[in-house]
Amino acid sequence: MGKDRKIDVVILGLLAHEDLTGYDIKKRIDTAIGFFWKGSFGSIYPSLGDMEKQGLVQKKSSGVSGGREKIIYHITSAGRTFLKKWLNDEKAGNELKYETLLKLYFGGAETSEVAVRNIEIFEEQVKENLAILRIYKENLEKVLDKADHKYYYLTVTFGIDTYEAYLKWCKKARAFLERH
Repeated sequence: MGKDRKIDVVILGLLAHEDLTGYDIKKRIDTAIGFFWKGSFGSIYPSLGDMEKQGLVQKKSSGVSGGREKIIYHITSAGRTFLKKWLNDEKAGNELKYETLLKLYFGGAETSEVAVRNIEIFEEQVKENLAILRIYKENLEKVLDKADHKYYYLTVTFGIDTYEAYLKWCKKARAFLERH
């Protein structure tokens, strides 16, 4: 694995739950963890190839679907060991990147109206994501006794609490800019 290539542990974590195709991995990243982690096909497939060479994942063919061979990936015991080692590593990078905040930081180069509009757009996105997270929370509360679901639940509630704080900030920031 590349030194800081976290996509490897994302993939291994997803495969620890179930065998998946590259497409399924991308779909899980976009839906289940897309609120706090991103991944592209351009990073997923090279990572799968490298991890296969290292013996962390194995390819399994499940026949032909739509004219193409469907390749399913399975985590190996070496992959599980690697994932567990990463989970036990006490270091974690928790970088925050929000383009809206970057635009706000440099907002002095434009009018306050532009900054307010950028905050409103951010607020709309947060509200959409919050609605989805609340549905996830409701569904997870019904299956907390199943493996891994309590951990999914904790990430969802973190997202809800964080997005609620973002909405509170949006309201205060808009009011501040409108006053000044």
